[in-house]
Amino acid sequence: MKYAIILGDGMADYPIQALGGKTPLSAANKPFLNKIAKKSLTGLVKTVPEGMKPGSDVANLSVLGYEPNKNYTGRSPLEAASIGINLTDTDVTLRANLVTLSGEANYEDKTMVDYSSGEITTEEARALISDLKKSLDDDLHTLYSGISYRHCLVTAFGKAEGGFTPPHDITGKKIAGHLPTRKEYLDMMKKSYEILKNHPVNADRIKRGLNPANSLWFWGEGTRPALENFESKYSLKGGMISAVDLLKGIGKLTGMRVIEVPGATGTYETNFKGKAEACVSALIGGLDFVYVHMEAPDECGHQGDLEHKIYSIERVDEVARRVAEGLSAAGERFRMLVCPDHPTPLSTKTHASDPVPFLIYDSAAECDGAKEYSEAAAKETGVYFADGSCLMKELLK
Repeated sequence: MKYAIILGDGMADYPIQALGGKTPLSAANKPFLNKIAKKSLTGLVKTVPEGMKPGSDVANLSVLGYEPNKNYTGRSPLEAASIGINLTDTDVTLRANLVTLSGEANYEDKTMVDYSSGEITTEEARALISDLKKSLDDDLHTLYSGISYRHCLVTAFGKAEGGFTPPHDITGKKIAGHLPTRKEYLDMMKKSYEILKNHPVNADRIKRGLNPANSLWFWGEGTRPALENFESKYSLKGGMISAVDLLKGIGKLTGMRVIEVPGATGTYETNFKGKAEACVSALIGGLDFVYVHMEAPDECGHQGDLEHKIYSIERVDEVARRVAEGLSAAGERFRMLVCPDHPTPLSTKTHASDPVPFLIYDSAAECDGAKEYSEAAAKETGVYFADGSCLMKELLK
């Protein structure tokens, strides 16, 4: 038996008037998922425990069967693992976004224009981080370059506190009231603005009509986690496919094989076909389980981009189809879980804690499912998992 999880990050949403009251998931052209939903265990699952913030960190740990209440120590340590940072027990890590702030003279008066600096390229971002390190790194603080706008700050002997706010939660809002309460971090953010505002990389981006990456923004604080090895936990050899450091870090920390896919970007322009092919190849080649994570629907939700959120969902459908067809052609029996980690509604442009629709398809055993794969259809089945970390057990039955 082979197992696959096909996860569309932030894929769930709320009904939209422009779609006739449908959600993007319901409105999307997804023939394969609708077909298998009719013969799959389909329902809703709550991936974010009560009292926890609805982040991709918490929700993806939950989907993988790692109870967040017991295993979660912060987002940035997971990303740090992917970057290759060896943390000590006294290190505190922070996600360091490259963001676009408005141009007011006083830092506190600025507005969060873009949490991703127009999804700045990794090449451009590395040039900026390299210059920031020259001024900001010291005996206690070290910046590390990641992917696109996502980077990491490690503070030796630090404290995992400071009133940090995810920048995607305040898009279009004044940053006053959302700034770090610890002076050392606020000072670094202010200094980063002075370094970046006239940087040649940003001057070139402005000429091209792109948002400049003119400030660091710290959030996602945490300390080194201790996650159980995936193979020890499930007696399965596992693999992780994702473009983002968060999921790669979870893969590394749980001993899964992190599978790199050329052209995987974390956007709606990512190499969806390559991810599907890599999943099939890994499963046929000896792995028992592969987690295929696609960031695109989430990014589109944060940007309020309806057209490309629907497009991304349709690509998730294609990935699920390619994986199923590839395994069937190889004569493999398989079980496949398809779900989002959390909703990223276009109306709010940030994460929500609402239950999300899932389906578990068995290539050799059909059951009564739902009329389609959507939030409403999943709710109609009456199937509900209040604890998202139990979903993995259901997949592996």
